[in-house]
Amino acid sequence: MAGDAHLNELGEILKTRRAELTPRAVGLPDTGGRRVPGLRREEVALLAAISTDYYTRLEQGRIKPSASVLAALAQVLRLSDHQRDHLFELGGRQRARHRRPAAQKAHPQLRRLLDDLTSSPGVVIGRRMDILAWNPLAVALFTDFAKVPEGRRNCVRILFTDPSMRTLYADWRAVARDCVSHLRREAAKYPEDPQLISLVGELSVEDREFGQWWGGRRAPSRKAGVKRFCHPLVGELVLDWDTLVCGGDPDQELVVWTAEPGTPSYDGLRALASRTTDRPDGLTSGQSG
Repeated sequence: MAGDAHLNELGEILKTRRAELTPRAVGLPDTGGRRVPGLRREEVALLAAISTDYYTRLEQGRIKPSASVLAALAQVLRLSDHQRDHLFELGGRQRARHRRPAAQKAHPQLRRLLDDLTSSPGVVIGRRMDILAWNPLAVALFTDFAKVPEGRRNCVRILFTDPSMRTLYADWRAVARDCVSHLRREAAKYPEDPQLISLVGELSVEDREFGQWWGGRRAPSRKAGVKRFCHPLVGELVLDWDTLVCGGDPDQELVVWTAEPGTPSYDGLRALASRTTDRPDGLTSGQSG
């Protein structure tokens, strides 16, 4: 069948390109001991956030990949636009044509809402779960986002790479899985976003659980809920969180954490808020860019 021939050719392209790349070229450490030059199958699979078995069957021409998998592999294997188009053609998939989105800045409406939040932590989240803005109480609860390089100021990256997050969240694993689900929703909207593909590949390499959850059973992402924190300064906080989607830019959300008045968590937030007023920038919310 012609389709089988196309899939076989696709597999050969993947195999050939894999052999041409070095681990260093894709950001992996070169540990040596390779019988043949190039990347291993499991390395390509890890960076593309798919299983090694799935990738092996792709190289063997046995399965038809989805558009999102093709986009991830094209990014991982550093294919040119022409090579990428050919890969999609062989895979029988239509390549989505998206203009590269402009860099995001927090929408003015969300900025005004954020500036008015003096007793509740709040952050503005953009595409790929990038952190676009925050208020002083969010810094007091989580971390000083201004000290995180702008290109790495991302909710999921911070959650998986900052060790303090694993002790701050009482149930870090549940929170992390929710974030992975949210990120997969982003990937479904923008399957060819190179920054998102790079983020997924990076975290798949750095954290085994991220890779397992990304390739595992899909779970719905949530827009509201309850989170428990073990804060080093004020102790346990049980906070409700909710999300407001920006009408002017649906790719931006304001996430706010609140506590029921009269509860120990409410008092804990007030104690944190009182600390922020002692700082020179205590009434100024942060902004990326």
